[in-house]
Amino acid sequence: MIPLIPLVTASEVAFWVCAPISIVCALIFLLSRKPIHSAIAMAGVMVSLAVLYAAQDAPFLFVIQIVVYTGAILMMFLFVVMLIGIDSLDSVVETLKGHRIAASLVALGVGILLISAVGQFTMGGQPAGLAAANAEYGGNIPSLANKLFGEYVFLFEASAALLITAAVGAMVLAHGERLKKKMSQLDEADARVRRYAETGEHPGPLPSSGVFARHNAISIPALLPDGSIAEKSVSKTLTMRGVVVDVDELRAPTSTAYQALEGRTDELEGDDE
Repeated sequence: MIPLIPLVTASEVAFWVCAPISIVCALIFLLSRKPIHSAIAMAGVMVSLAVLYAAQDAPFLFVIQIVVYTGAILMMFLFVVMLIGIDSLDSVVETLKGHRIAASLVALGVGILLISAVGQFTMGGQPAGLAAANAEYGGNIPSLANKLFGEYVFLFEASAALLITAAVGAMVLAHGERLKKKMSQLDEADARVRRYAETGEHPGPLPSSGVFARHNAISIPALLPDGSIAEKSVSKTLTMRGVVVDVDELRAPTSTAYQALEGRTDELEGDDE
């Protein structure tokens, strides 16, 4: 007798695919050292949970997970990242005494609560009053909608206004003031010509590194036709770090050639006399 192969439902396939992704993204969120990476990992967790809600025939939770959590709350987190900057270092100084112990106890309590809730549903239990509330309005989704948009509509609108205010406040705080007028290309050209007339600074582009040299490296300054160094051809950062190479060797062939030309010129002038 051929044994029957149990059928696999679409919800089980969705769970097998999305659950590992959600766990991996959660670990990345906890262990990542960069805030932007944590925010992206949180988006992966939220999208995976939304797919699991859809697989469990919970369209309301699916939409709320995408629109509210992924679309609104996560955007607020990104605003905070923009405000503090992605290069900011976390302070290891404990400003509030005992907050780590308190946070650990709260996390332990939340974990016990979640395990108890999942265990209750797994063992076939049901929260008190859930069946009566669902029967009153004809289902779980209509009952939840009546509570959310009926009895608690004021709190719902207040929460929405608070989220919008927080997002706008983060944008305002992260916005930098414009200290000077933004220059157009024509204004920059006029400024270069004005500097040339006042200080003699050449209005053309800066010389590239390695010009008239035997190497084309960024740490090698450019040499002008007379053998002198073009100071603007090397980054100031490299100059301060001391990684700019010694240009005496690079300048020697040009200097020798110019000395030979000067000597030949002096000889010709002497002949003319």
